[in-house]
Amino acid sequence: MSMFIGEALSGDGNEIAHIDLMIGSKDGPVGTAFANALARQSEGHSNLLAVLTPNLAVKPATVMITKVTIKGMRQAVQMFGPAQAAVAKAVADSVADGVIKKGDAEDLVCVCGVFIHPEAADDKKIYEYNYDATKMAVKNAMENKPSVDEMLAGKDDAAHPFRGF
Repeated sequence: MSMFIGEALSGDGNEIAHIDLMIGSKDGPVGTAFANALARQSEGHSNLLAVLTPNLAVKPATVMITKVTIKGMRQAVQMFGPAQAAVAKAVADSVADGVIKKGDAEDLVCVCGVFIHPEAADDKKIYEYNYDATKMAVKNAMENKPSVDEMLAGKDDAAHPFRGF
């Protein structure tokens, strides 16, 4: 398969983390999306590579894209600080745990959508929730979860937490 897709939600309050991601080959559609995310920046949507620390990028190479417009330095620092650290560590731990095969890490790229609420305040929670959500989303992607049967079995009892009613 050339594209794996994962999603996960973790935490609560304004620090809640919602991750949408794609993992795929550098020479496939995810590779194209990865390159476009880095090359086509726009105001309020500063995409960035996930790094464990400066000069130590994560493998598979991961670009983080903002799911909301960043409107101020506090929110930008949260994206470039605790959220970036969490996503990078979760991807690295997914390789260390074998969820992503070590031998595939150089050939794959990841496009990771990250949500930072404009009123989020607790950097530790931002880190913890984004770490958990990213680990879960990577696992879901690589294991093709939920399956069609799981989706069909749960669709009638599903209650989206943000549907508004």
